[in-house]
Amino acid sequence: MNNTIKTIALSFFSAIIGGYCFYLVNQSSGKSSHSNEQNLVIPENRDTNTKMVNNKSLVELNGDFVKASNVATRSVVYIKTVSDAKYNSYDVFDFFFGNGGRGRKQLASGSGVIFTDNGYIVTNNHVIQSAETIEVIHEKRSYKAKVIGTDPSSDIAVLKVDAKGLPSITRGTSKKLNVGEWVLAIGNPFNLTSTVTAGIVSAKGRDIALLGGQFPLESFIQTDAAINPGNSGGALVNIKGQLVGINTAILSHTGSYAGYGFAVPVDIVAKVFNDLVQYGEVQKAFSGIKVSELSTKLAQRFNIKSNSFDGAVVTEVNPDSEADKAGIKPGDVILKVNSVKINGKSTFMEEMSYFRPGDKIKLTYRRGKSTQTVQLKLKNREGTTGVLKREIFYSKKLGVELEKISKTERQKLRVESGGVRVLKVRRGLFSRLRMQEGFVITHINRQPVKTPKEVESLLSDLQGKIYIQGVSKDGTKGYYSFYF
Repeated sequence: MNNTIKTIALSFFSAIIGGYCFYLVNQSSGKSSHSNEQNLVIPENRDTNTKMVNNKSLVELNGDFVKASNVATRSVVYIKTVSDAKYNSYDVFDFFFGNGGRGRKQLASGSGVIFTDNGYIVTNNHVIQSAETIEVIHEKRSYKAKVIGTDPSSDIAVLKVDAKGLPSITRGTSKKLNVGEWVLAIGNPFNLTSTVTAGIVSAKGRDIALLGGQFPLESFIQTDAAINPGNSGGALVNIKGQLVGINTAILSHTGSYAGYGFAVPVDIVAKVFNDLVQYGEVQKAFSGIKVSELSTKLAQRFNIKSNSFDGAVVTEVNPDSEADKAGIKPGDVILKVNSVKINGKSTFMEEMSYFRPGDKIKLTYRRGKSTQTVQLKLKNREGTTGVLKREIFYSKKLGVELEKISKTERQKLRVESGGVRVLKVRRGLFSRLRMQEGFVITHINRQPVKTPKEVESLLSDLQGKIYIQGVSKDGTKGYYSFYF
């Protein structure tokens, strides 16, 4: 009996002691687990209870956004334009009554950036294209603006207002801008003035086949900062409030922001600005070659055997050009312009845009297994090294602005006899013909035309059936026919 009682008592106390030990072990294990969870939590500043992102607190980052906004917003202006409705309007009244939009006005708006304190403003060409009057609004003050120059190939335009002491924006550099860097988009979307959105640089050197002109320059900065209609011409700035780009386009199926915005790099903008202010036209430099992205298809076409798809492949060489004389051939892969590495077509086009006619550059290219370097002297669109100034001919009789096309453009369009480009259609014969802007007139009643004056003279004197031949902006041959 006594042995039985002793055995029960011993078992009871053993159970108590074992349970207590299990409790202690479990408590210790719980503390260890809790400690591991603490190590996974984003570190906090217990004084300010502020989370850290990329070694920088959100409060500090927010402070940078505020400073950048305060610095840059005062340099962004609101632009309003008034223009004639085009003849090819689809208004039902125009269709039945033949009004052609005459007497009606179109209102549009956009943004701009004060580039200098004496009234020079940069915006997009498409913001002020075809505008009859341009109004710039800055801090509730209104100014009439004059167009100094436009460059459709980069979608940049320069305006001038009669004012001094304006808060010009501080310029940064787009060359040193990094993918992943914070940026702010500042503009006037949907007529909401002084709107600021934040995002990062998503990519650089984007070619989205957007721009017109005979020699489009596309090397856009891509950003996920919200850009909407009305932001065009506004500022893309870095965290210091320095200008790094001019907001230009969005990629969207709805016309509103869908996560993809594009800006012209400020380094390109600065070159275009200086040329337009100094010469009235961008002094483009040509090497005589056409390049494309190096793809599997092109590698097979030119029998390029390489593990690297860096560089830009030469697809055409203009006869008697500097590149032709230097021995460059289709299928060569451009690797460097001077010391700058070329990653693709957009990089090559951007780098070439910084030069002027007469500049000398070194092109490094790969042909087969060998790498070679040649020196080229760049030429202008007429094949010389001089400064070119744009000459626009306005015919009041025809209601159109015309200009003679250059030698380089004749080669590109494969037009031998010459040609005259339709720049801007106003009220008159060309609007009734629904003549498209950008169309190059090569013949009138099968007679070649080389100058704007010849176009005006022929169309003023001819009677009966008129037959106008030419080439559209995309290189397609076409014609217009009518009776006087």
